[in-house]
Formats: sequence, structure tokens, C-alpha cells
Amino acid sequence: MRTRMAASDRIILGPLVAAIDQGTSSTRFLVFNAKTAELLSHHQVEIKQQFPKEGWMEEDPKEILQSVYECMERTCEKLSQLNIDISNIKAIGVTNQRETTLIWDKDTGEPLYNAIVWLDLRTQSTVERLISKTPGRNKNHLKHKTGLPISTYFSAVKLRWLLDNVEEVRQAVLSGRAMFGTIDSWLIWSLTGGKDGGVHCTDVTNASRTMLFNIHTLDWDPELCHYFDIPMEILPKVRSSSEIYGLMKSGSLTGIPISGCLGDQSAALVGQMCFQDGQAKNTYGTGCFLLHNTGRKPVMSDHGLLTTIAYKLGRDKPACYALEGSVAIAGAVVQWLKDNLGIIESAEEIEKLAAVVGTSYGCYFVPAFSGLYAPYWEPSARGIICGLTQFTNRSHLAFAALEAVCFQTREILDAMNQDSGIPLTQLQVDGGMTSNRLLMQLQADILCIPVVKPSMPETTALGAAMAAGAAEGVSVWSLNPEDLTAVTSERFEPQINPEESEFRYARWKKAVQKAMNWESTEPVTNGNGETSIFSSLPLGFYIMGSMVMLIGAKFISGCHK
Repeated sequence: MRTRMAASDRIILGPLVAAIDQGTSSTRFLVFNAKTAELLSHHQVEIKQQFPKEGWMEEDPKEILQSVYECMERTCEKLSQLNIDISNIKAIGVTNQRETTLIWDKDTGEPLYNAIVWLDLRTQSTVERLISKTPGRNKNHLKHKTGLPISTYFSAVKLRWLLDNVEEVRQAVLSGRAMFGTIDSWLIWSLTGGKDGGVHCTDVTNASRTMLFNIHTLDWDPELCHYFDIPMEILPKVRSSSEIYGLMKSGSLTGIPISGCLGDQSAALVGQMCFQDGQAKNTYGTGCFLLHNTGRKPVMSDHGLLTTIAYKLGRDKPACYALEGSVAIAGAVVQWLKDNLGIIESAEEIEKLAAVVGTSYGCYFVPAFSGLYAPYWEPSARGIICGLTQFTNRSHLAFAALEAVCFQTREILDAMNQDSGIPLTQLQVDGGMTSNRLLMQLQADILCIPVVKPSMPETTALGAAMAAGAAEGVSVWSLNPEDLTAVTSERFEPQINPEESEFRYARWKKAVQKAMNWESTEPVTNGNGETSIFSSLPLGFYIMGSMVMLIGAKFISGCHK
């Protein structure tokens, strides 16, 4: 009863702001007190990931949308049980997995294909072809405009694949029915009415991850669209990260403005209140993303980092930029140990399993399932576990998986320190994996600097709520530095000597080299879109020759029975 009274008392203090947090593995809806930044209630629904072919990864856009509605309604029910009036919710922010690409029919509201997830590798041959056409085979050919290397990671090549391979998409484009968007665009369009007047927009942070957006002019770039042969009329309107886009058209929150939109990593930067040039945060989710605020000037990296838009908190406000180190596989390695190897039954178990041994015993795990992202940008790399002995067991493997997340963070932090010239003295962290205390201690040990974790871990959703609450016409959340709530946090100090840390890191770098250039040739298909083992002539002769020898041996042995 005391909890209920306390909750209702708190609401009297001020308005509430909600956030949709649509991630790679789940959707959440969270409600915050705009005056205290306190999380009042939330609901989460897992999203099914589909792997139709090796290297392919898709999600169902309708399932994603339905999960948003479900999370909204369940959260509203929970608030009612706490005697909290949902009419106090004044705005909704959206934050989302970035780069994930979809096309839908604006007349029917139906998706024309599954969403192609950011981790998907089907475009590797397209990327290789594009790079081979650039002067000097330079993957950074478009970086001066986009801040990004040509990679399978970004939306333009996924969109190109949809236009080339899905007949429904081609037809919809020809007849003017197609709409392209990342997850934020799909959700905002659907929630503001869909086929009945839905708003087709995105924000600058999500647009900056497409490879079609000029990060200097802050708009779609005709030359980039021409380079990828993308029709500009299917693109959403680019807006700031904090303004009213439209109103909710159905459900318990009908009429509430959607007024904040940030890609998940930008949202975490805002939620961690990294508004000053030089501040940085690292988010541990499906992947791992280190963002370093560089202020109003885009800084181009010489060490494999991306230049991206951090946020633009209002129509008339300046855009702020960030350097980003992107790691494809972080929390996903734990999911792989659970789903593919079966050595743990839940993600939470990995901490206990790894703590049993407290060391990897010389075992190193490079989880390059989708190639390597920053600082290498090497799509041909593949996962590798090395240093195995008869002594190695599943606990060592679990420990090596956690170390892999920390080593990958060390690589991007080193690159960031080189680019900025000012080494970070501590690392602010957030995301689901930060609840693993062993991981946080390992991270401090491997970086040789303290790791600082906020006591309220939902910083991504908080960032989206802050952007929504601060929007003109809503104005219930002040982003003035003196008004921002002080964040309580936990600090992990390094506990091993730097020499041991350097030794382990050097071994990790050696393992990374072993993972490189695994998939070095462009696959050739057999006409059905499937790779054929006979696509390589020497390999074909070898296999045919081996089969003939095997049949011959069987025949000879049969004659001597």
C-alpha cells in the first residue's frame, strides 16, 4: 500500500513522459516523471529474429508494431494499478535499433518484405562490388559526405537489395506506393494514422545511418541517392530529434503527441547527459556502441570510427556530432551461447558460470559472426575460438565471451583516444549487459580506467523521453544543465596490474588476426540464389576428383571381398 501511495504522491509533482524503446531483441514502453527522471513503470515484449539463410537476419514489421501497442497497453494497466492517472502522460518519444530497413505500401499499410536487420550480411557481395568500382578500392569513398564506410551495416545497401530482389517492392516503387523507412519511420507513420494520414518522417540521427544523408547539409543527398540508384520520393522527411511529429491515433494514449525521435545510441548519449564536447558513453546491448560527443563540428576519424549525428534537439537548434565505435556482437554472443551451444539456459547465468573459473585459461573468443565492425570494417572476418586445450571447459568459454566484449570495447576506445587526442579518464556505461557485475569489473581491468554505471540503467529510453518532453509545444522537461537531475552511479575500479592487462590484450589482437579474411571471395550462386560448392572451378575439379577416387576405391574393395 505504501508503494501505491508513494507513486501517486510523486505524480502530483509533475507531468509524465513516455518512451517507446524498440530494440533488436525486444520492445519496451517506459514512463518517466519529467521532473525527477524517475522510472515509474514499464513493460517489455521479446521480438522473434528470423534467419532464413546463413548470414541473413530479418524481423516481422507487423510483429514489431503489435509489440509496441502491447507494451503501451500493459504499461497503462500497470500505471492504473499504481493509482497513476495516464492523462498525466504529456508526450511520447521513440528510440530504435538503427539501420534496420523496411519498405511498406502506403495505400494498404502492409510491409512489402520483412525488416532487414542491421546485422544482416546478404549485401556483402553488393558491398564488394561497390568498393571494387571506387578509385583505389576505397571503402571510405563516401565518408566525406556520410561519415561512414561502405558496409553491409548501413541502410542504403539493404534498400538496394530490396529493389533488386523483391518484385513487390519494385512494383510498388514504379506505381508510387512504396515508402522506405528505418524502424522509427515505420512506427511513427503507423502510430500517427498509417494509411489514413500517417506522418512519414525520420530524425537526423537515424537518417545519418542510411548512407543517403549528407551530415553537413542535414538532408538527403541527390548524389548519394544516384550512387545507390535509390528513388528519392520513397524517403521520409528528415526532422529534428525533438519536435511534435504527430499525434497518437489509437489505443489508450490517443491524442498524445509523439515529439521525440533518436536512434538508440544517440538516445543513450542524451540519457547519459553527455551534452558537452568530449563526453562519452558505451552501451552494451545486442552490439556495443561507444559514442564521443564532438560538439557542433563533425570530426572525421583516421582510426576506423564513424562520424555520426549525436542529436538535434529542436527545429532551430544546431546539430551536434559524435565519433562512434560500433561493435556488432556484444550481448548477442551470450544469446549465441544460450541458443546455439546450450551451455547456459538464461543470459543471467553467464556471470555465475564465468565466475566459477575467474579466467579464460588462455582461451580467446572473437565473435565476428557478422564480420568485424570498428575499427576494422572487415566483412570477410568470421568468428573464431582459439587457445583451446583439453583443460578448457564451458566456464572458460563463458569467461572468454565476456572478455571478448571488453576487448572489443578496448579497441574502439583506443581508436577514439587517438582520434580525439584526449584519453578518456573514465567510461560511462549503460545497457542490458551492465547488470553483469563481473563484466563491468573485467571492463575496468582491461581498459585500466574506472567504469561508471548509472543506478537507473534505462538511459536509452530516458534520452528519448527527454527529447519528447523538451519539444516545443510540450515543454515539460528542461534540458538546461542546471535543471538536469543528478544521476547516482556505481564505480568499478581496475583491480589488475596494467602489464597483465596489456598481455591479455596483445593475445586478443593475435586472435583477431586469425579471424580475418575467412570469407574472402564473392559467392557465386547456382541460379536459385544459393551458393554452389562448384562456383570455384579448382574446387569443383577437386571435389569431382575426390568423388571419382572414392567410387573407384569402393569398387576395388568390393572386387576383393
